[in-house]
Amino acid sequence: MTEENFKNLVERALRELSQKIFEKTENVEITIEIRPTKEQLEKGGIRSGGLLLGLYEGVPQAKWGRGFGNVFPDKITLFQEPIEMLAHSEAEILDILKNTIFHEIGHHLGFDEKGIRELEKKRRLKKRGT
Repeated sequence: MTEENFKNLVERALRELSQKIFEKTENVEITIEIRPTKEQLEKGGIRSGGLLLGLYEGVPQAKWGRGFGNVFPDKITLFQEPIEMLAHSEAEILDILKNTIFHEIGHHLGFDEKGIRELEKKRRLKKRGT
C-alpha cells in the first residue's frame, strides 16, 4: 500500500472513531512512520521480533497539574509496515488503525495497559450490542 493510501485510511479511521473520544483529547499530534526505530521499540516495551503498531509519547492528561502549559504536543505515532503485516485487506487495516488510535488515546488520557484493556473490552461489547 502506498503511503498516501495509508494516510487516507488513517484519516478515515479518525473520522469514524467516536467524537466523544476526541472531545477528551488535547494537544495531541498523530503521525505516521513506515516502521518503528529501535528506540521506539524499546519505549513501547517490544522485544526483538515483536510488532509495534502505535506509540504514545507525552505527558498523560492525568498527570497535568497547575502551571502545565506551553509544552510540545503529545505524539501518537502509527507504524504502517507492522499494521499492514497483520492485515489481509483495507478493511482490516482500517479496523486495526481504529483500535490502535483508541489504545494510544487511552494512554494520553492516563490509562495504563490494564486500564486500556478494560476500555477495549467494553468497546468491543458495545460494538456487538451486548
